[in-house]
Amino acid sequence: MKAVALISGGLDSILAACLVGNLGIDILPVNFKIPFCHNIKEEKLALTAQNLTKENLKKDLLIIDISKDFLGLLENPCHGFGSNMNPCIDCKILMLKEAKKLMEEKEARFVVTGEVLGQRPMSQHRQILLSMPKKSGLEGLVLRPLSAKLLPETIPEANGWVKRERLLSFGGRGRNGQLRLAASFGIKDFSWPAGGCLLTDPGFSRKLRDLIGHSELNMDNVMLLKAGRHFRLGDKIKLVVGRNEKENAELERLAKQGDYLFYPNELTAGPTSLGRGEFSKELLELSGRITCRYCDLNGAQATEIIYKKHGPGGSVSMRVSPIEEAQLGALRLA
Repeated sequence: MKAVALISGGLDSILAACLVGNLGIDILPVNFKIPFCHNIKEEKLALTAQNLTKENLKKDLLIIDISKDFLGLLENPCHGFGSNMNPCIDCKILMLKEAKKLMEEKEARFVVTGEVLGQRPMSQHRQILLSMPKKSGLEGLVLRPLSAKLLPETIPEANGWVKRERLLSFGGRGRNGQLRLAASFGIKDFSWPAGGCLLTDPGFSRKLRDLIGHSELNMDNVMLLKAGRHFRLGDKIKLVVGRNEKENAELERLAKQGDYLFYPNELTAGPTSLGRGEFSKELLELSGRITCRYCDLNGAQATEIIYKKHGPGGSVSMRVSPIEEAQLGALRLA
């Protein structure tokens, strides 16, 4: 008997998979990758995989990228947003739909998730937990073993595939039960809670709303949202200024054909900036002044900013002074 287990990278989903695996079910663990969650970082997934290869599971973690489908939710999610740009319910339904495809492909019989009744106010209250399987085509086939005794009996329980008395009744936001269960499984190193979705962050949400409002929602632009300070210079024109050496390198990596890169001369410490869109001479100068604002001028009134269009061709140097704070604030998104 096989079951697909949704693995977020947090403790609850690992525990759910281990619990059902210990009941004699062959677990197929899968992580659905979207571009907004910290929990898909390589080091966290490596830790998750380490816990899934303990004696009670021994399964490789399958990672499936559903970013393209997820972007389609952001413009008009059926169930709306949470406190910011987080379409949590639609996100869970999408993942369940993808799990159903995998279940059918792998000849599994049901799906396991680590959701706990009442743990999250938007996506884990009773009504939503009961409606999501139906909307994803998995009615009766989504087992939530950590809260199973607080929820209606599922098909796996009714058919005797798993013993209901071996399942649990965790509820609310407390974590003591999970910690005791983790200790019983010998799981000591884990990353939790599994949150960290950028869509719950107000600053990131402002940048995303701006992107959608200017019809610029695509993967290239979404990846750019994760780095730097963002400035809207025109309807289809943005500038992103790195905040540290790591972000400077990331902006250079994310630059694509036609983008502009701005940076100070070798005598001045300062950021790398990435400009995306059609830049006039005035906007190139404005971008240089914004970049200059974040340079270490050591008392100077101006500095040399160099810019280059990404791709073949040379660079151009201009001497500029920093932009005034009032003008800077009017252009900054986050």
